Amino acid sequence: KALMEIPRGHTEPYGSLASKIGVPGAARAVGTACKMNPIPLFIPCHRAVRQDGSIGEFALGKKNKKYLLKMESKWAPMMKLLLH
Repeated sequence: KALMEIPRGHTEPYGSLASKIGVPGAARAVGTACKMNPIPLFIPCHRAVRQDGSIGEFALGKKNKKYLLKMESKWAPMMKLLLH
């Protein structure tokens, strides 16, 4: 649920997500949960990044994660207008 609350075109560090779900310090567990996500295009684990802002890993590959983040960033303003 925390991943789905990250707006399109934005990212959030694994550690921040861990704190939001009430388990501060569990950044690695959040990363593992993202890795195990069976439907990564519907539960947007690609929006979770490392604390230093680097993208980290992705079940569908780093190249695809970069692409998804780029496309969301580009289209987020238009999507916001269409969906609201």
